[in-house]
Amino acid sequence: MTQTHDLSATRMAAAVRTGEVSPVELTDHYLARIERLDEQVGAYVTVTAERARDEARQAEKVVRDAADPADLPPLHGVPVPVKDLNMVDGVRFTIGSGVYTGLTGFADDNVVTRLRAAGSVLLGKTSAPEFGLPCYTEGDVAPPARTPWDLSRSAGGSSGGAAAAVASGLAPVAQGSDGGGSIRIPSSACGLFGIKPTRGRVSQGPIIPDLFGLSTNGPIARTVRDAALLLDVMAGHMPGDLYAAPPVEGTFASYAERPPGRLRIARTREPAVPGAVVHPDCVAAYEAASELLEELGHEVVDVPQVFGPDLVPHFETLWGVMATITPVADDDEHLLQPLTRWLRARGEATTAPQVFQAHAALQGALRAAFPVMDEFDAILHPTLAEPPAPVGYFHDQEPEENFERQKRFTPFCAMYNISGQPAVNVPLHWNDDGLPIGIMLAGRLGGEGTLISLSAQLEEARPWIGRKPDIWTA
Repeated sequence: MTQTHDLSATRMAAAVRTGEVSPVELTDHYLARIERLDEQVGAYVTVTAERARDEARQAEKVVRDAADPADLPPLHGVPVPVKDLNMVDGVRFTIGSGVYTGLTGFADDNVVTRLRAAGSVLLGKTSAPEFGLPCYTEGDVAPPARTPWDLSRSAGGSSGGAAAAVASGLAPVAQGSDGGGSIRIPSSACGLFGIKPTRGRVSQGPIIPDLFGLSTNGPIARTVRDAALLLDVMAGHMPGDLYAAPPVEGTFASYAERPPGRLRIARTREPAVPGAVVHPDCVAAYEAASELLEELGHEVVDVPQVFGPDLVPHFETLWGVMATITPVADDDEHLLQPLTRWLRARGEATTAPQVFQAHAALQGALRAAFPVMDEFDAILHPTLAEPPAPVGYFHDQEPEENFERQKRFTPFCAMYNISGQPAVNVPLHWNDDGLPIGIMLAGRLGGEGTLISLSAQLEEARPWIGRKPDIWTA
């Protein structure tokens, strides 16, 4: 029997407009599931139940009073949570840290403003690790975020709570953010489709700076169409943003309905991180995706490694400096996670010339890499080098070993944060243990439309929507 949370967000929005389902029904359904099941998966750090019901009642009234419901905003009445690295006015804002457990948001991030303008209902704030620094979601503020496919394993990070919510049927779609793989990593671990957009496609302001251009907001969803719809809502340049993405012809949602044509696709599974070894299950997913792409008529070409291990230390330099951006009083330093303190110490020891040298080295590498990458419509990699990791696999280690394990776990994602190119996780494969194993497709700058069209074609050829973890029917 179809349950409310079986509906896609696109279908929900249409059903709200026609009166087939009400925003109050949707909100009550998800709040009930969160109350009953979230303890198992650790998706939410804050649930805004009273606010959500108020917003849903108001949305329902707007539907009743609308002269033409077809003119309502694209996500009118659809519940959408916000990651706890993004500020929402009047809502608890922890940034995943024990330092900030008492902070209440005093403004809306631009992406939150756009979600609100689209008519969405705020279910709450999804869990994130401290300052979004690790590739897993564990800490002192909330229980670990777990993949519903195996509750002993991590949902990934830093958008781990967002992915756990969507994969468990505790939200239809979710907003995430990605500075080194933080949308694609949990999307892979939870069997979801996630998009890291082109740099500058979605505004980081007004609270979060985009100084290095590594991080961006983006959608996490069960279907390509839902992710494309959410990206349409999120996308937009705002005054003060340092970066602007190339314009797109039409909507992203329209690309999900377009055949991609015959594409030229590069592929490589050689990791940039020294010591990283790609697990056989991740190789199998990569090879199966390559075969499927060829069956669909695309040209798939092996290419040498574009970004080498010499770039890893430069990215690490910027990551350590980014860890220092969030202010922490001296008296509160002891409240930070060991990994955060270790990264901040590295960042604080970095001189201004070293930051400029790291930027210069990365830009120099990109000048050489773009002419090679731009010969192709897309580039295929494994999303991760390993299947979803057990809870504690990273977090229970000393900081240096923790960080090394993270690098070996995710040696492919960060290169596209460095370049600013769009990249997606496509959930095409599950291993013999029933764990999702994603593949990553990256595109040209401004090429989200091509990735969406190609991903929709893959989704049609090998549908994944019928795969559901046990918690889905609970």
